[in-house]
Amino acid sequence: MWWKEIRTWQERYPLFYEEPEADGPLRPQYVVEAIAKAAPAGTIVAAGVGQHQMWASQYWPFEEPGTWVNSGGAGTMGFGVPAAIGAKVGRPDRTVWCIDGDGCFQMTAQELVTARAEGIPIKVAILNNAYLGMVRQWQEMFYDERYSEVYLSADLPDYVMWAEAMGCVGLRAHNVKEMHEAIAKANSINDVPVVIDFRTDSAEKVYPMVATGTSNDDIMVHPIQRGEAR
Repeated sequence: MWWKEIRTWQERYPLFYEEPEADGPLRPQYVVEAIAKAAPAGTIVAAGVGQHQMWASQYWPFEEPGTWVNSGGAGTMGFGVPAAIGAKVGRPDRTVWCIDGDGCFQMTAQELVTARAEGIPIKVAILNNAYLGMVRQWQEMFYDERYSEVYLSADLPDYVMWAEAMGCVGLRAHNVKEMHEAIAKANSINDVPVVIDFRTDSAEKVYPMVATGTSNDDIMVHPIQRGEAR
């Protein structure tokens, strides 16, 4: 009965996003799906906290226990990179991806030095929307777009140069073609850490969602699913 109820909810509120145009910007959900499709079975995924955390949990098809390393509701920004390093040390035979946001990455990116120095070849996907995305989403939807301290800049810091300064491989993708090329390149490198700066749409939001103080019956879905303009 419980699984039947879950399947009913999934049919009523299916995951949805608009596919990116060929020339960009990328949709973060699309990036997660593309990485997952190219990843070997048993790949371990770690994530920070925010929109990227939700998208990773929604769009990565986890099939095995112990392959999703996450701080859950603790809200530990910066968790992703060190968690990925720990996972790779614990399971050196597995591919380990960190799905991170630009805000979270900036908090613990210095640990890439540890990964490089100790020979821990993790792969990091930065869903770079130039914002503290989850906070921006709430400020837009519930605070009349009164944005405060959420813009981070798409170009500063330069994540490719940052990765290279720490002895890692740095890559960047602005569009679908570059995305697939960067993922393939990252998967071909297994001796040093790799960081990919995926330039994603800053307007993209996490759906479905439930606003604070409301019932789970008041679930919010993508505007297109509601018959509204994006």
